Amino acid sequence: MRALSHGSSMRAHVALALAALVLAGDALHPALAAGGFDYKDALTKTIIFLEAQRSGKLPPNNRVKWRGDSALDDGKLANVDLTGGYYDAGDNVKYGLPLAFTVTTLAWTALAFKPELEQTKELEHVQQAIRWGTDYLLKCAARKNKLWVQVGDPNLDHQCWVRPENMKAPRTLYEIDEKTPGTEIAAETAAAFAASSMVFRNDKKYSRALLNKAKLLFLFAKAHQGSYDGECPFYCSYSGYNDELLWAATWLYLATKRQVYADFIAHEAISSSVAEFSWDLKFPGAQVLLAEFNMTSGGGAQNFKVQADNFVCAVLPDTAFHQVFITPGGVIHLRDGANTQYVTSTSFLFVVYSDLLLRTGQSVMCGNQPVAPARLREFARQQMDYLLGANPRHSSYVVGFGANSPTQPHHRGASTPVLAPGTDVNCGLSFGEWMAPDKPNPNELTGAIVGGPDKNDGFVDKRGNSSYTEPCTYINSLAIGPLAALAVRGAQLVATH
Repeated sequence: MRALSHGSSMRAHVALALAALVLAGDALHPALAAGGFDYKDALTKTIIFLEAQRSGKLPPNNRVKWRGDSALDDGKLANVDLTGGYYDAGDNVKYGLPLAFTVTTLAWTALAFKPELEQTKELEHVQQAIRWGTDYLLKCAARKNKLWVQVGDPNLDHQCWVRPENMKAPRTLYEIDEKTPGTEIAAETAAAFAASSMVFRNDKKYSRALLNKAKLLFLFAKAHQGSYDGECPFYCSYSGYNDELLWAATWLYLATKRQVYADFIAHEAISSSVAEFSWDLKFPGAQVLLAEFNMTSGGGAQNFKVQADNFVCAVLPDTAFHQVFITPGGVIHLRDGANTQYVTSTSFLFVVYSDLLLRTGQSVMCGNQPVAPARLREFARQQMDYLLGANPRHSSYVVGFGANSPTQPHHRGASTPVLAPGTDVNCGLSFGEWMAPDKPNPNELTGAIVGGPDKNDGFVDKRGNSSYTEPCTYINSLAIGPLAALAVRGAQLVATH
């Protein structure tokens, strides 16, 4: 395998890849029957959850009627406008790293599953979800070599169980700059802008603004390297920032076809074989994106196709290289605390990678053992079906979908009744009044995928059980693609070739 070079030939490869992203799934063949769930309904509801997480002035078409405008003064402490964006989970803080990752993965979804999203009439909703994030991130990146990365003090926020419309904790602002670097967040935001610029290419002015910001943030991330600890202990980047630098360079290369990013990938980027794709660890995502190009990095020592294969081999239980724990009921379990993020992220990558493999006539190689793309699709479908109800409990983990779906997601807005604007909430009493009671939330958090079961497939639907009942935007952002594929392809998702 050769190092990434020869810009003209690589540009041709990229053009073909981008075309293939749009055409993914066109050459599928019928095979096994799917799980029998209403995947279209699950898809629609999964997107609606993202609307429940919106911060700022809500648009008239917001479909979550119990949500209202919130955090309209965000940024005023520094005389800037930082309204908008997303609350990441069940509290009222806006964290830059998971928010940007949510946007990046939504943009990848809009590119890789465009035909399916068009057919299910959900593409516009996904694009709106992306733009809700990029509009906010553009405000955060308004000044060169400076990025606002968090709004809200999490310690103060966690002292009051109150819906965002009625919160009164100070909206403390956090930033990175030359003196306080944050390579992970800067590079992830660059990735979000670059990927989204491809989604909005029909809006040339907006797309160009996103791409220009992506370029500047990538330069900043490279020039001022260091991890930002300000989001700890809530979002600590345990994996370091090399994965984000590779991830951002990959998206910038796909968006621009410029050799400067190809050179960074070939000669400067660091990559590694891992068994996790998440808001903290992006290596497998970049490896899948780069696998088609026979690219190498680290002086030719690191081949992205091989590393993408290694990710698959580490996950599948029927390979000699299996590393990831699978519960008795058949679902991935990496760790407690929003474990379903690894279920949806793996399903997403498996479907995207299987599309690539089918398109290029390749298989995954686990040592000397070939694994057909059909096996990746089968595993992805089984993982998604588990979340929808094909599990030992015969219960859905998607709020408002299927049998016995969760009624007590750990979420302030859903668990608190709608209060009049300006209502003065007693924080000392709020937990006993709205968090502790063992009864369904007054507002259905439609489409939220909760954290999921423990490693023995056990699950207790109680609000205080936050490791298992709290939803997150990045769990849902990575579920949309597989659900769209299942909704349109149905039996064809598990394809023979």
